[in-house]
Amino acid sequence: MSDTIIVGVLSLLGTLAGSFGGMRLMVYRIEQLEKRVDKHNNIIERTFKLEEKDAVQDEQIKVANHRIADIEAALNTAAKMGKK
Repeated sequence: MSDTIIVGVLSLLGTLAGSFGGMRLMVYRIEQLEKRVDKHNNIIERTFKLEEKDAVQDEQIKVANHRIADIEAALNTAAKMGKK
């Protein structure tokens, strides 16, 4: 075999090995990115659920405040009637 063919075959083998190694690295990095995206999506879902709970609690607080105002008004009315 001539030197040119040997060099060509060795270059081909080196190129294939480098390409295979690069593909493995790329697959690894994509898997890591997918894990990070999953964590991010999980945080977004949890934040959404917390915001929903916060809205429900705000509504419950409004209802409780309204009930307290009604009771105070009723007590004030009763107190005024008792003074007469």
